[in-house]
Amino acid sequence: MLYRLAALSLTLLLAACGGGGGGDGGTPPLEKPPTLRGVAATGAPLVNAQVSVVDGQGKAVGTATTHAADGSYNLTLSVNNPAAPLFIQARGLDAAGTMQVLHSAVPTITAAMVGHVTPLTQAIVALSLGTEPAPVFAAAATSASQLTQMASAVPAAGDFLKTLVKTQLTDLKFTDPKTLDLLADANFAANKSPHDLLIEAVRVNLARSRLNVPLLQIGNKFLAAPTAEVVVELPKAHTELLKTSDAAPATAITSTLKAATSASTLLANLPGLDDLGAALNQLIAQGQDVSRLLDSPLLAGYDKHNGRSKVNMAGILSTYTTANRQFGRFQLLGCADDAPATGNCAKVMVGAVISDSTGTVVELFSDVVSFNKAATTTNKWNLVGNGKKLAVAVQPLGFMALNADGTASTAVVPNPGIGLQVEIQAQTPDPLPGNPPIPLISAATVQLPGGFSIPFGYCNRPQLCVSTTPGATNLIPTGGVGDLAIQRSAVGWIGSVDSVRGAKYLINYSYAGVAETRSAWLRADVLGEPGAARFPVMDGVSVANPLAGASLQSGTLTINWATWAAANPDLRVIEVKRVFTPAAGGAPTVMDTAVPLPPRASVTLGSAFTPVGAVASELWLQATDLQGRRFHTRYTAKP
Repeated sequence: MLYRLAALSLTLLLAACGGGGGGDGGTPPLEKPPTLRGVAATGAPLVNAQVSVVDGQGKAVGTATTHAADGSYNLTLSVNNPAAPLFIQARGLDAAGTMQVLHSAVPTITAAMVGHVTPLTQAIVALSLGTEPAPVFAAAATSASQLTQMASAVPAAGDFLKTLVKTQLTDLKFTDPKTLDLLADANFAANKSPHDLLIEAVRVNLARSRLNVPLLQIGNKFLAAPTAEVVVELPKAHTELLKTSDAAPATAITSTLKAATSASTLLANLPGLDDLGAALNQLIAQGQDVSRLLDSPLLAGYDKHNGRSKVNMAGILSTYTTANRQFGRFQLLGCADDAPATGNCAKVMVGAVISDSTGTVVELFSDVVSFNKAATTTNKWNLVGNGKKLAVAVQPLGFMALNADGTASTAVVPNPGIGLQVEIQAQTPDPLPGNPPIPLISAATVQLPGGFSIPFGYCNRPQLCVSTTPGATNLIPTGGVGDLAIQRSAVGWIGSVDSVRGAKYLINYSYAGVAETRSAWLRADVLGEPGAARFPVMDGVSVANPLAGASLQSGTLTINWATWAAANPDLRVIEVKRVFTPAAGGAPTVMDTAVPLPPRASVTLGSAFTPVGAVASELWLQATDLQGRRFHTRYTAKP
């Protein structure tokens, strides 16, 4: 391990000298600012993402925006001789609609550098730091010693990470994984190449143990449940990776498995997936109408997707034709099989950004694709849908109640509160504009992993509502989070087994007289004490400027959450709604407002509401994080 000691000594020397170039007998100083290029990707390109770079002293030395087509970036640093290492952050919306905040590192300064930013580089940096990268990046100006250690640990961290995904490396036929540079592969592109598919094949999460120890979680992305197959304690791994001899980072693995399993059969078929996106874009560009789109071989095997029919799919493609939209590259999201075969997945969930001719992302697309090896007249990959009549999901939930002036309400205890958000699709849009939505089901039960069951009923909202009366099918909604939430403070049946990642929920209902049972898995642990700063809040609300009910009713109020969004780059607002509840009782009026995609952080609450008698006026904001946790904020407006 003498080379590790030499590398550490050199890194410390460079940091002490204040730069990566120059010094007695060392590398000559650079005469002009060096360049940095790379690709930000989560499998699919991370398009229009904001890239920020700091050096080993925490000084900002460059920014860039990734290309709308391929997620690439290229910049010239602002100084000739930045201190090593470079620390990179990329922030942007991925094809799943999730805000990603990813990091990477360049250990050594040269005239032309490469620094890719992916979930795998995020894992390497986390291992090298022994903790989550985002807080260190935010405090880089006072974290020079941590950055020096990061530079020293990065090579060994990359090698260790490869042992955790060694099955995927074998399946993707890397002849010599030791030569694969996950940080700076000169040939990397987000195009379903082996390196790109390695990123696509695994789930990478950073989490905290119940003792608040930072963890790295790695798992096969194509299992039915979002299982963390390999769990690594980051502080212990960091300590081992810094050792110059007898390093044993594997001792930081706390899980039974020491390497993630792999969807071996599927991975062999994935290189051709982008051909489907290209074929769809060609079909859109041909200006086909719905009837011709229905006859396209690309939709020949389409069944349904959460109630979306083949006709609906053709209609979506037709709107893309009319508006001159195009698909970005597909990102693999998981497996839609109820019980995936070992080493395979027949129905692959995918997402894609939809952009206009300027490269601006205007919409998000998600569906399911399948591979047909015997196909001879069309692409082997085609859209098929998940075959389900409606959508179901269970997410961790947090709820915070605010007064009109933005202060926390004392009428709600606890505040914030936590629980589970259960989404059971109850309606589908009528094909004829202006008609009310079509009901799908009238009731359901949700069985918790602990064995208890909760009834839900129809409430004339897009999702079924929690019911206090088993079998009820005509509920009056509240319009708020209580319609969907099983809150720990209100339901004593929620136990620890129900609140952990991978918990399995069974949803039972009848559709058109046929009983069905669906499974939904919790994607993340329920947060024990969510920080108040995580909940979305509006700019401009204060004691001097409270939110007024008249403003919510006006139809002209513009709300802005830019300050909150800047402080929480890994969160995205996904719902804005107003709820007006008659003081005399009865069903509330709920007015939903379409939320723009980031980076926009404002919206006008169009459509006026004219009350008949006194009403309570509320504004609700809902945000989601990388792992699907939901954060709800309720403002109770001043009358």
